[in-house]
Amino acid sequence: MATYKVTVTTGEVLEAGSSNSISITLVGSQGESSKKPLRTLLYPGKAAEFTVRCERDLGPLVLVRLHKWRLFLEDAWFCQDVQVTAPGGRSYRFPCYQWLEDVTTLELREGAGKKPADDVLDILKEHRRRELAARQDAYRWKIFAEGWPRCLDVGSIHELQSDAKFSCERGSNFVGFLLFQGATHLLSGFLLRHTSWKSLDEMRSIFSKTKGRDIVPEYVARHWREDTFFGYQYLNGNNPIVIRKCTELPEKFPVTPAMVADSLGAGTTLAEELQAGRIFIVDYEILEGLPAGTIHGRQQYVAAPLCLLHQDAGGHLRPIAIQLSQRPGPTSPIFLPSDSEWDWLLAKTWVRNADFYVHQILSHLLRTHLFGEVFTIATLRHLASCHPVFKLLIPHFRFTLHINTLARTVLINRGGVIDKGSGLTHEGIVLLLQRGLEKVTYTSLCLPDDIRARGVTSVPNYFYRDDGLKMWEATESFVTGIVAFYYGDDAAVRGDTELQAWVMDIFTNGFLGRASSGVPSSLRTVAELTKFLTMVIFTCSSQHAAVNNGQYDLGAFMPNAPSSMRHPPPEEKGRAFEQHFLDTVPEVDTTANILVALILLSSRLDDARRLGQYPEERFTEPEPRRLIRDFRRRLEELGDDVEERHRAAELRYRYLDPRETENSISI
Repeated sequence: MATYKVTVTTGEVLEAGSSNSISITLVGSQGESSKKPLRTLLYPGKAAEFTVRCERDLGPLVLVRLHKWRLFLEDAWFCQDVQVTAPGGRSYRFPCYQWLEDVTTLELREGAGKKPADDVLDILKEHRRRELAARQDAYRWKIFAEGWPRCLDVGSIHELQSDAKFSCERGSNFVGFLLFQGATHLLSGFLLRHTSWKSLDEMRSIFSKTKGRDIVPEYVARHWREDTFFGYQYLNGNNPIVIRKCTELPEKFPVTPAMVADSLGAGTTLAEELQAGRIFIVDYEILEGLPAGTIHGRQQYVAAPLCLLHQDAGGHLRPIAIQLSQRPGPTSPIFLPSDSEWDWLLAKTWVRNADFYVHQILSHLLRTHLFGEVFTIATLRHLASCHPVFKLLIPHFRFTLHINTLARTVLINRGGVIDKGSGLTHEGIVLLLQRGLEKVTYTSLCLPDDIRARGVTSVPNYFYRDDGLKMWEATESFVTGIVAFYYGDDAAVRGDTELQAWVMDIFTNGFLGRASSGVPSSLRTVAELTKFLTMVIFTCSSQHAAVNNGQYDLGAFMPNAPSSMRHPPPEEKGRAFEQHFLDTVPEVDTTANILVALILLSSRLDDARRLGQYPEERFTEPEPRRLIRDFRRRLEELGDDVEERHRAAELRYRYLDPRETENSISI
């Protein structure tokens, strides 16, 4: 007779316990036990201990099977893990961290990632085949829009697997937050006013609706007219990835030395500043020709501007020339800081409107949310739960499928919040993202490469770059250790069929098989795997934080990030004045609608897990656990550095503070 001591632990999440019937089967290399019922109620955070007796020793344990069934009422169960002590004293741990629903059987493999013995290979191969077949049936690809990355084949959050849904705590907090903020803004009278704002000062009144969060918006309201703040946002605002060094002016932007002489200061020329690397450009060509829509039956307008910027000896970045179209000529003047106050302010506001579209649809939606979903689905479809890359990545996909499914049904769908509050039509949004995907490169997704490619390695006061590179390096160091532990050489990477199927799925369904993107379709070396995994984790954590967390801060004062423009771009100078400006930017109720979305998107909800927090202990070996502790310690040090840098600053860049960065795209 062989006796096994078994401990089954229920997760601590709300409603994790179950009153349904649970049984367990132990599977070893020399046989398996009969089903052993757990004759106890399962409570959240509690462990159930019992014994399983077998007529003979089962040999080294390979799997455990958890069986769930019900007589009457369904009561889902969230299992944390199963631990077994064999007759000889050897301990096994089987991580789970999954919901069991309905009548089902779930197989779990022992947590250690060591190479299995020959006598259990067939058992494990069949287990992995069944697991991945079930996952591929549950997580299918579909086309949301032609030319977009593929997404999950569900119509609403109700169709999601329980493991992909918000936790009870997150769900209730999300709904409560949305209802409170919606009531605060939308029922305060803003929705009833399809009118222009009466004055710029009136726009500040909306901040009082979110007391306690208005410090940065108030700063923006005081400084948004200033050229230095306009330039600052290209380095440390919501969209810090579009500025690049300009070494030669494009023909379509015929700025002359005389136009910018006053902006450059005495004793220098445009040619000298170009050569010195102090001239920068932002080109919104991707917006050219996109169809503009209507709001309340009124036509909206879209421009595709170019903006030239100069960084002075003090490190301040300022705009020095703006053209609001891609075609120079008499009806496309180049606006300058020396123009009238309202001409220059309106030109800058058109640029901010263009940046709103590029930020929301490309830098935020495409480059974090949609790619994050692609990484998630490919991981679930191709990597078994015992795979080390699965264990490494799965915390960085927490709630991503839920929030993206919500976005497709509420925010970016036809008739959704962005469609109603944006100057672009739904077709325009679809086309913009198509164009954006065609331009995505692997270089642009890997921060160190992107910084070099854009020529901004030495720009002063670029906190996004400085903090981002530190976060990339910390992540890369962590990933390097994990990969080195599980992959002894390049041949191990090439021979991992699950891994190769995973990266091919990402290339095919995320980047639509476009080889010119430089995104790999296979991984041949340890170095290639390390870089790719670092990119995935960075995209789903740090990069999302950088383009998401400041949306309310920098967009709450609407003229700094207008979502639409109600007059066409000016075709001559000298026609702008205050009332024309107020009649051009979004009206009151459109502002309120967009602001509710910005508040929600940049909110700090309960149940968040910061970067490096891995409460689900999927790795059982000592070395990966040590690497996690080191990673967390390094992130704490980086957070202290950010805090110290801005101790006395009025405007702090904290969007890449590890303490403000979530593991995953969950909001």
